[in-house]
Amino acid sequence: MAKIMNLIDSFNEKFGLIVTWLSTLMVLVVCYDVTTRYLFKKSSVAVQELEWHLFGFLFLLGAAYTLKHDRHVRVDVIYDKLSEKKKALINILGTILFLIPFSLLIIYTSKNFVINSFLIKEGSPNPGGLPYRFILKSAIPVGFFLVLLQGISLLIRNFFILTDKQEYLKGADND
Repeated sequence: MAKIMNLIDSFNEKFGLIVTWLSTLMVLVVCYDVTTRYLFKKSSVAVQELEWHLFGFLFLLGAAYTLKHDRHVRVDVIYDKLSEKKKALINILGTILFLIPFSLLIIYTSKNFVINSFLIKEGSPNPGGLPYRFILKSAIPVGFFLVLLQGISLLIRNFFILTDKQEYLKGADND
């Protein structure tokens, strides 16, 4: 189980670091858009769509990396004061009851949505918009698959904590 956890963590770490470069690209595109819009009074539908496409990729494909590093949004009023074992129990229950079923639901329900988009080679309905919108839509099941994998790693990690088997976490990336 430790090998599976480490493999998932390593994969999502590498994938997440690649995805972080999308934020730099998005900043550059937004700066270009703002500059051309306000200084040169020109606007491009394709550039505006590229901004939200990059944001969509960043959000969907970066969610597992965020979960791995425990940087997701959480109300920590009570959680922070709990023991490691109680936190592990909450994480296990949350993963089993919410994260895994929700990820599976999104993957399953987005399947036809993405397939249909690929079949018609869906692009932007706006004149001057971006083609290949189906690529963006494919990030939905891919992103939730990555979250599902990271949820499995989280489940294993918290199982080791709950059962006092922290020695299996040695060498694991615990950032």
